[in-house]
Amino acid sequence: MAKLIIRGLETHVDIWNEAAGQTIVALHGFTGSTATWQSLAKNLPHMRIVAIDLIGHGQTAVPEQESRFTMDEQLRDLEDIVSQLQLETFTLLGYSMGGRIALSYAIEYPHRVEKLLLESASPGLRTLKERMERCERDDALATKIMNNGVLSFVNAWENIPLFESQKRLSHNARQAVRTERLAQNETGLAGSLRGMGTGVQPSNWDKLTQLELPVLLLTGSLDSKFCNIALEMKALLKNGNHITVNDAGHAIHVENPAEFATIVNEYLT
Repeated sequence: MAKLIIRGLETHVDIWNEAAGQTIVALHGFTGSTATWQSLAKNLPHMRIVAIDLIGHGQTAVPEQESRFTMDEQLRDLEDIVSQLQLETFTLLGYSMGGRIALSYAIEYPHRVEKLLLESASPGLRTLKERMERCERDDALATKIMNNGVLSFVNAWENIPLFESQKRLSHNARQAVRTERLAQNETGLAGSLRGMGTGVQPSNWDKLTQLELPVLLLTGSLDSKFCNIALEMKALLKNGNHITVNDAGHAIHVENPAEFATIVNEYLT
């Protein structure tokens, strides 16, 4: 566990299996934290896992200025983090929101990333109309979080269709995800939605063709929306693969941690 000062912001980083050879930098999804990757680190003891609490999440300090939450700021933070940790090159893994960030980082700093693993991730929205509509929805959700608090938000969030398949998880697994979500901060979540939600981030669709590095797209078969996005992405990537995990939804690493770790391991070795 480390606390780094990154461009004026105290940033929380967890590092597991420090003596291991290969390094995976792992980025969680919206409402997540480094805790998301604990089971992956346990399942891959021969790999060093560097997990980061992204802006507005976990134990990373919440910025006072809303402008500090943008995708551009987060990418600059990531570059500062890997520089401070003296990571020349590494594998980059991102889930959902973390996948959007990971893809954006790989486009901006391709010399850093040996391989890119995107779990249930998208390059953003294609059209200005889609982005504006999404911005409105995210802004309304941010206002609701600020007005009603994290508990009220989490109670609603865990019941959206995207997470339906997680209801089959064991009580302990569901509780772990809920605890991680409830540990968040209203201002952090609202800032994250407004600063780097899917609507406000620049679209990366037209940049996929320029990526030379190997990209693995992982989706759960029950998450048809992201399976379709992955198929469209694969068609544009020069060096892309797509694996669908049967009987899993959006959060494969939570719903089937053993298979998720096996896929990651096989892809990297």
